[in-house]
Amino acid sequence: MSQNPLVVTAAGAIDIGPNTTGLPGIAALENIVGALLTIALIASLAGLAISAAAWAVGNHSSNPNLVHRGKSGVLVACAAAALSGGAVSIINFFSAAGGRV
Repeated sequence: MSQNPLVVTAAGAIDIGPNTTGLPGIAALENIVGALLTIALIASLAGLAISAAAWAVGNHSSNPNLVHRGKSGVLVACAAAALSGGAVSIINFFSAAGGRV
């Protein structure tokens, strides 16, 4: 039997939680989101490699503008990888925090 997302407590309050069986296609949607997370991590790696190369070329050619862009790109790529890799944990944390409100 599927899980019942609607529970009425003794005090009469309604407690509704996420329901993974309520709509068709949820499993396919989970696969699509997982693929998008993989693409985001690959793009972060490519951005890191390109930015590191730009940083090195700018440093070698004494071009401070290119050095700055390379450093910024490295930081952005690392932040994007951290957010993409930790997206599930971040969402679960805030979902649990919101459930306690």
